[in-house]
Amino acid sequence: MLAVEVIGQVLRRRRPLDDAFATHQGLRGLDARDRAFVRALASAVLRHLGYIDAVIAKLVREPIKARDAVAEDILRLGIAQLLVLETPPHAAVSATVALTVALNMAHMTGFVNALLRRVIDEQETVLAEIDRTRVAIPDWLWKSWVGTYGEPATQAIAASLRGEAALDLTLKDPATTDEWAQKLGAVVLPTGSLRVHDNHGRIDALPGFHEGAWWVQDAGAALPAKLLGPVTGMRVADLCAAPGGKTMQLAAAGAKVTALDRSAGRLRRVSENLARVGLVAETVADDAAFYRPPRPFDAILLDAPCSATGTARRHPDVLWLKQQGDIDAMVLAQDRLLDAAARMLTTGGTLVYCVCSLEPEEGPERITRFLARDRRFIRVPIRAAEVGGLTEMITPQGDLRTLPSHLAELGGIDGFYAARLRRVS
Repeated sequence: MLAVEVIGQVLRRRRPLDDAFATHQGLRGLDARDRAFVRALASAVLRHLGYIDAVIAKLVREPIKARDAVAEDILRLGIAQLLVLETPPHAAVSATVALTVALNMAHMTGFVNALLRRVIDEQETVLAEIDRTRVAIPDWLWKSWVGTYGEPATQAIAASLRGEAALDLTLKDPATTDEWAQKLGAVVLPTGSLRVHDNHGRIDALPGFHEGAWWVQDAGAALPAKLLGPVTGMRVADLCAAPGGKTMQLAAAGAKVTALDRSAGRLRRVSENLARVGLVAETVADDAAFYRPPRPFDAILLDAPCSATGTARRHPDVLWLKQQGDIDAMVLAQDRLLDAAARMLTTGGTLVYCVCSLEPEEGPERITRFLARDRRFIRVPIRAAEVGGLTEMITPQGDLRTLPSHLAELGGIDGFYAARLRRVS
């Protein structure tokens, strides 16, 4: 029941899954295991929503009426149990029909029961005709990615989004990599992050959490801060800093960090994370577009707000919450932030701009336009050696571009774009 309510909040109220899950009153009384189970159910539906809805469309003559939207979500959950979670058919059908009654959709029980039984009967015939890779991505995103990366790469991206993302960790002290890899049973990725597979327990129960030896950060998200190079003793701004992974990287590398974010609440989380790992940074609650530092910074990392389409491995809801209009609004804010960051940087300083988006409008197009209007800056190409020797992550222009399908044999990586610029005059 709770999973259906969370799904409804995401798909109809257009709330991110994390927000819907964190604020649901009914989940607060559950223990950690039951909460994890509810989230697993909701995530399974959202991760495979394109396929699930294609199955419904294949078997239903007319769209389900808006007044029966709850029944549609119940049906989605039932199909996810049958086709994704491989729940025994009898258990999946009976539980789904019972849920239909419990959620005041009793008039739909016959419909739900009949359709689920057709899913079971026609799974290897009618439903086998569905191109599961193609329906996994909304049309507008598919067209964008094919136009940018080509169809084979887009198919590889879509395939990479089917599975749960592993747990990635960034170490406070990279010199202890082998030690913590052994303690955690982790794989050391070429980029330096530790990857823990099959972790289904509490994060704070893992070795090293309370010692502050590491923090959770996708391997893709850990790359942009490294592109600033040696930062010991330098004044570095981390703009749009929350939740603080990049701030901690820079502080651990010896920088004097100013972590700036317009959300005071999110900054408190940054401070809490810094305290746990024993690192120090100045935190400033302000809008980076209007902030004026007492004096220019030596280096700036701008992790700009974006559509976050590159994070769909971890946040499957993002594919269904975003639309082209969201991208159009984002680019205006990204331009303002780039211009503001340029004003904060000293001559000779380095600016790294990054977004966790796969959309060209939010990445290379923003840098092309910025360099055209601000002649004080030049692009400083990124070398493959800086990202673990992974040449496929370096664009012809010398920028960083990770795709979810990169490192596929190790479980993939979040999609990021980053460009490194230097102020020369």
